Amino acid sequence: MRVLGRGAQLVVLAAALGGCIADVGPEGEEAVGEAESAFIKNNALNLNALNLNALNLNALNLNALNLNALDPSSFSAIRDPGANGDLAREFVKYAVSCALEAGQTFAFAWTDAQGVEHPESYPGVLGLAPYWHSGPLDLTGQRMVSACLAGLTNYYGTHVTISMRAPEAPLKVVDPAELTNYPNIEGAFWGNLWGDSPYIHACYNAETIANSRAHSRDCAAGHLNPDNSVEECGIIDIVGPCSDVCEPVNDETGAYPSCIVHPGQDPTMTEHIITTALP
Repeated sequence: MRVLGRGAQLVVLAAALGGCIADVGPEGEEAVGEAESAFIKNNALNLNALNLNALNLNALNLNALNLNALDPSSFSAIRDPGANGDLAREFVKYAVSCALEAGQTFAFAWTDAQGVEHPESYPGVLGLAPYWHSGPLDLTGQRMVSACLAGLTNYYGTHVTISMRAPEAPLKVVDPAELTNYPNIEGAFWGNLWGDSPYIHACYNAETIANSRAHSRDCAAGHLNPDNSVEECGIIDIVGPCSDVCEPVNDETGAYPSCIVHPGQDPTMTEHIITTALP
């Protein structure tokens, strides 16, 4: 399995369905809007930032994020001026966008090798675990934020607008216009990056693989190499077609209701999953 960094811009965007999707400038400025029901997000999380080996060993202590509220003093990786710090900040930025809700922010500052201070302020977007702002991330929050991070990962570091859906609030109720405009479900993501044995699983919709790859979205079905071999996105483990491991998509929510936690190992089902869809 190859893990490559591809210069992803460190941005997260959600826009209200009733307005236009805001564009993101080359310096990574963010425009954040809250959708009326589910959310549409731009995604380009760097594979290296999701790679547990890089994060655990060199960049970010995930246990610190699990046991503590979002407090800059509880972990030092985000203040590292080197490459590991870049990965840690990217990971935290996306994690904050998944966990916190609009109006919440996570702010801190770090100093580069030239002694220049860089203030950072990461906005919440989805609100999957807004309590993380002041308390520990519980098991449900760990799973939902992990699924969100996996769904935002892009093999090419390219921004692609997607629809994110889930069986539970706040991504449960999807505007009919969103279901119409994003009809092609590409797959689902679930796991726990903070568990004793961190993992992320993905499954794909066999009927939309070509559409997903045409939109530069490869992480549900895998990147197709010139020799026709399939390459996974970092630590995201592809377990096969969603039809084999998940309950059928709910027509009202446009999401898979549940999937097998560990296909082939544990028949237990989980509802802590995120379904992604494309135009």
